[in-house]
Amino acid sequence: MALSTLYSPPEQGQLVAVRQRRYVVTEVAKSTLPERPLRHSGNGAQHLVSLASVEDDALGEEIEVIWEIEPGAQVIEKVALPEPTGFDDPDRLDAFLDAVRWGAASSADVKSVQSPFRSGIDIEDYQLDPVVRAVQMPRVNLLIADDVGLGKTIEAGMVILELIIRHRARRILVVCPAALQIQWRDQMRDKFGLDFRVVDTELMKRLRRERGIHVNPWTHFPRLITSIDFLKRERPLRLFRETLPQEGDPLYPRRYDVLVVDEAHNCAPSGRRKYATDSLRTQAIRLLAPHFEHKLFLTATPHNGYIESFSALLELLDNQRFARGTTPDRKQLAVAMVRRLKSELPPRFDGSPRFPKRALEAMEVEYTAEEKAVHAALRQYTKLRQKDVADNTEKFATEFVLKTLKKRLISSPAAFARTLAQHEKSLQSSRRKQKPTTPTIGVLQRQIDRVDEEYADDTEYEEASDDAVDSASRLFREPTNDETALLKKMRDWAASASARPDSKASVLIQWLKDNIRPGGKWSNERVIIFTEYRATQNWLQERLTFEDLGGGVRLLTLYGGMDTDKREAIKAAFQHDPAESPVRILLA
Repeated sequence: MALSTLYSPPEQGQLVAVRQRRYVVTEVAKSTLPERPLRHSGNGAQHLVSLASVEDDALGEEIEVIWEIEPGAQVIEKVALPEPTGFDDPDRLDAFLDAVRWGAASSADVKSVQSPFRSGIDIEDYQLDPVVRAVQMPRVNLLIADDVGLGKTIEAGMVILELIIRHRARRILVVCPAALQIQWRDQMRDKFGLDFRVVDTELMKRLRRERGIHVNPWTHFPRLITSIDFLKRERPLRLFRETLPQEGDPLYPRRYDVLVVDEAHNCAPSGRRKYATDSLRTQAIRLLAPHFEHKLFLTATPHNGYIESFSALLELLDNQRFARGTTPDRKQLAVAMVRRLKSELPPRFDGSPRFPKRALEAMEVEYTAEEKAVHAALRQYTKLRQKDVADNTEKFATEFVLKTLKKRLISSPAAFARTLAQHEKSLQSSRRKQKPTTPTIGVLQRQIDRVDEEYADDTEYEEASDDAVDSASRLFREPTNDETALLKKMRDWAASASARPDSKASVLIQWLKDNIRPGGKWSNERVIIFTEYRATQNWLQERLTFEDLGGGVRLLTLYGGMDTDKREAIKAAFQHDPAESPVRILLA
C-alpha cells in the first residue's frame, strides 16, 4: 500500500483505529492553512478528525486528532457483512426472527414488558408493579418504599433493564451506601447480565495509571456504582461537575439517563419542626438529580417523622409534582410512590405465607441498686443544669448534651464513660479560659445536624458526636459543687462498670449460653447482635470473649469503615452452612 493512501484522511462514518482503540468518524475538517509537503506523504494538507469511541469501556467518548501526524492511525476497511458459508436450520432462523420481532414490539408496546423474562430471577407478582408503572411514565420518577426483604434491588434492576431494552437509557449511576456497592454490582451482573463498574478511590488510582492524570472516572463507562460518602467529597464531586453542562447551557437533552439512590432516606435533609437542613449528601444528590432523565429512590423508611424532610426528599425525586415545605398531594404521591408491607401481601396460591412470621420476645433486665443510683444521679444532674440556664442558647445546648449522655448510659458503661469524659474535658477547658470561645446557636445547630446524619464510617460518626458535645458543653455555665460531685460519682461508676458486664449484658450472655452454646457445646444456631455505638461494640466483644463466647472464629464483628474485602468475607462466612462455617455470633 502506498504511503499517500495510508495517510489519506478517513470519511465520515468510517471505523478507524487510533491509539490502540476503535472509533467511528463523526466529522472531518480540512485545515485552512497553506499546504506544506510532509516527509511521509506527498499531500501536505492536514485534517482535524472528530472521533467517537465504540469500545465497551468508553462508549461515546469523543476525541479530536490531526490525522496526518497521528502515529498508527488507520482506517479499518473490512466492515462489510461476512460471506455466507451455509444455511441455518429453519427452526433456528424462526426463533431468531421471533426474538427480533419481540424486541421491536417491546420498544413501542407499553402493555408488554421484557425485563422479567430476560433476567435470572424468580419473579414475584408484586415485584412487577414498579416496572409496569415505569413503562407507562414518559419520565420515570419513582420512590420504591417497599418493606425490608421485598426485593427493592430486584425491582430497580427490572426497571433499568426494561429502559435499556426500549433504548430509553444507556448511562446509569447507582448511588448507595459503601457497604452495598459489591452487592449491587454482583446482583446486576448475575441476575440481569448488566456490567457495572464501582467508582471509588482504588478505581481513580488505577485509571490515572492507565490513562493519565486527567482521566475522569465518571466518563470511562456507561454504567457506574458509587457510594454516597465517596460522591459527596470535594474531588469526586468536582470531577462529576466537569461532565455536566456549564452554567447557562440547557439541561436538555440531559447528560445522563438513570439515577438510582439506594437507602434514599440517608440523603434526605435533616428534619426539624419548621425547616429541613441539607447535609453534604443532600447537596450532592441535589447537584446530580437535574441532569438525569429518570430517577429511582429506594428506601424502606421514607418518612422520618418530619414532613419538611419528607417533602424535601420528594422534591429531589420530582420537582414538578412536589415542592419543599409543602405537604405532598396524596394523588400525586400515589403516582410516584410504591409502598407495600409484608403484612399487606396475600398468601401464595397454595395458601402458604410468603414470609415467615416475625416473633418479638422481650428480655427483662433487672437493674442493680448501683445502676439505679447512677441513673438517678444523671437525672439529678439534668435537673440542676436545666434549672439555672442563662438563655435559650444554653438551654438548647444543655438538652442536647444531657440527652446524649442518657442514650450512652442506656447503651453501655463504656459508651457513657467516653461521652462523659468529653463533656468534663470541655467544661474544664472552658473554665480555664477567661474569655472562652463559644459557638453560636447556628454553628451548634449545624454540628448537631451532622450527628443526626447517617455515616458509613463509625470513626467519622464518633468524631462528629464528640465535636457536637464539645461545642455544646462550652456553652454551659461553670458547674456548682453539687454538680461537680454528681459528675465525679458518675465518672467513678463508669470507670469500674466498664471492666465488667452490666445487668443488660449479663442477661444477654446468659441467653447466648443457653441457646448458642448450651452445656458448653456450640450449637448450629446463629445470632446477630446490633449495637448503636462502636464503643459499646468493642466493650461487648471483650465481655463475650472473657465469657468464652468469642474464642477463635466463633465471633466476628462488622462495623462501618472496615475494609470492603474483609466485610464481604465476614458476610460470606456468616451466610455459609453452619456445618461448614464455625461462625456463630455476629456483633454488628
